[in-house]
Amino acid sequence: MSVFPRRLPLRLLFLCVMSFSAASAASPAGNWFSYRRVFKSSVPEFIEIRIQENSTAATYEIRQLDEDAGATPFEIGPPLRNRIFQLAAELHHFKALDLDVHRKIANLGEKTFRWDAGAETNQVKFNYTLNSAATQLLQICEGLARQQELIELLKRRIKYDRLGVNDALLQFENDLSKAVLPEPERALPLLDQIAGDSRFVEIARQRSRALAERIRHSG
Repeated sequence: MSVFPRRLPLRLLFLCVMSFSAASAASPAGNWFSYRRVFKSSVPEFIEIRIQENSTAATYEIRQLDEDAGATPFEIGPPLRNRIFQLAAELHHFKALDLDVHRKIANLGEKTFRWDAGAETNQVKFNYTLNSAATQLLQICEGLARQQELIELLKRRIKYDRLGVNDALLQFENDLSKAVLPEPERALPLLDQIAGDSRFVEIARQRSRALAERIRHSG
């Protein structure tokens, strides 16, 4: 005779289901690319970008090391996502890969590329690399982090410091001119909001209109 009861109490069954759901969330299915950069005494000290292949799932985390951890979801368009995973594939998904130049150069922060695909996990750490595919991937990831920083800055200024909006726009314009931002069109809703709101100073509204027009024409 079985020693297990024929029926689980409803509360116990609910807890079992919730535990399974939590475990599934902690180990998301699918292939994931991650980029992490840790650079003490810089601003920011910690950057992490996580992107799932063939999905809209992506998160970023940008903070100082003594601040609370917490990832925030964001969006990446299919062309850029495909390019990221193409570069990861060119790097053999970081399996048994050595990217560092192994020379005496300044500390530029510990960077990590990581690949998670089911039970397979590969990662490579480096300070500085000359590998072309890795350099391109690094520039995209750093650009995404900077882009999210600027978008969050604009959001805060719009909400709490309308007089500081123009300064944030100048920072955005500077990085746009340097081609640092991989998908500047992500800022268009904020630029249109500023341009159409008379509560902001006119110079900020004019700059927002010009930036939005520039982004749309370049796209």
